[in-house]
Amino acid sequence: MSSVDEYGPVSERHARARMVDPRYTEGPLVRVARADNQAHAELIQNLLLEEGVPSMLRRTRGFDVPDMLAAGPRDVMVAASGADAAREVLLDARLLAPADAQPVAERLRAVRVLCGLLATVVLVAVVAWLGTELLA
Repeated sequence: MSSVDEYGPVSERHARARMVDPRYTEGPLVRVARADNQAHAELIQNLLLEEGVPSMLRRTRGFDVPDMLAAGPRDVMVAASGADAAREVLLDARLLAPADAQPVAERLRAVRVLCGLLATVVLVAVVAWLGTELLA
């Protein structure tokens, strides 16, 4: 499916590249969605592209089975600058649950706080144990 502009025919790849919003191309890739199979992942990819968010697909780790090339879950990855816009598009299309829309950075921050709290509790327990051993 190609169209024509003032310079001649435009390939499908060129037409898709024109849809990309440059604001959503900066930063490392982050996962915004998980699809059950290739077809579902391409649907999500096309929804994102309509809003100007470029994306790429990656087989979910642990599901790389060459016998079933189109089967198996896929991760939909976007640049960090387009992650919020991608989540909004997926929420509007009801392809993403509100709990999944929590940015990865917020989840990582919560995990770091939990790890820090756990490390503090372990440190206090070790100091208390050493204190009782030295006094006994």
